[in-house]
Amino acid sequence: MTGGAGFIGSHLSERLLSEGYEVVCMDNLRTGSVENVSHLLDRPGFRFVEHDVTTYIDVPGEIEEVYHFASPASPADFERIPIPILKVGALGTYNALGLAKAKGSRLMLASTSEVYGDPLVHPQPESYQGNVNPIGVRGVYDEAKRYAESITMAYRRHHGVDTRIVRIFNTYGPLMRVDDGRMIPNFITQALSGEPLTVYGDGSQTRSVQYVDDLVEGVRRLMQSEEWRPVNIGNPVEYSVEEVARLILELSGSESLLARKPLPEDDPRQRCPDISRAREVLGWEPGVLAREGLSRTVEWFAARRAWST
Repeated sequence: MTGGAGFIGSHLSERLLSEGYEVVCMDNLRTGSVENVSHLLDRPGFRFVEHDVTTYIDVPGEIEEVYHFASPASPADFERIPIPILKVGALGTYNALGLAKAKGSRLMLASTSEVYGDPLVHPQPESYQGNVNPIGVRGVYDEAKRYAESITMAYRRHHGVDTRIVRIFNTYGPLMRVDDGRMIPNFITQALSGEPLTVYGDGSQTRSVQYVDDLVEGVRRLMQSEEWRPVNIGNPVEYSVEEVARLILELSGSESLLARKPLPEDDPRQRCPDISRAREVLGWEPGVLAREGLSRTVEWFAARRAWST
């Protein structure tokens, strides 16, 4: 599990352990945290390895499945560490595929809805090829993932590696970084601190947000399926950014106001998955409503805030 100490990787590691897998969790801790897997360190079959997967990946013994989930994914990181983001999408994916090829393992690439860029098609089906600015600030992440998909398919066609590609849409839940920079952790942190909630643009741009448990279920179903084409895993219920902000204010009991700021470069105006393929092939669709999932997440952030004070 590359990126195993990250937000999604840690949840997925826990799920795999619960299913009886032995898990090698690999992370360089650039954006992940040992704290995310601290409750797993003493579990039988779990091993944490601090390592940068852009250098090489070497794991002794047999490996059944490789999950390549390593990558900073926050807009706050795009300007802060652009080159490491590009390297993990290119070199990290190359090394993960090399490991899968050497071990005869099935590999899953964690791709993203960002491969669609600022979409001109709505909602976005897997067949849509995107509207991405390769030289923009967000391009380091968008193009890293587009390249990662391309090399994954090259290894499948040329080397016969058994691959899966999941395109992950906005996901939230416990274990997100407080300083993540993405919409939901930003709003929750600001609400709990009594600070104004930063809404970029007029707040009418839309997002489709899914709770992390739904994502993990979709990832597991995809890995166990025979579907090699990219699959959108996301919640097709669309909310405006302002609606999400006001719901978080309600759930947190905060009296914070909204603060408007200019829309960042290439910020998507709409983001919503077409999940027809996931429904048809995997029998999957999200089950956690936004109000329920956000309530759990606000509670986790509030508890974490209490522990650290």
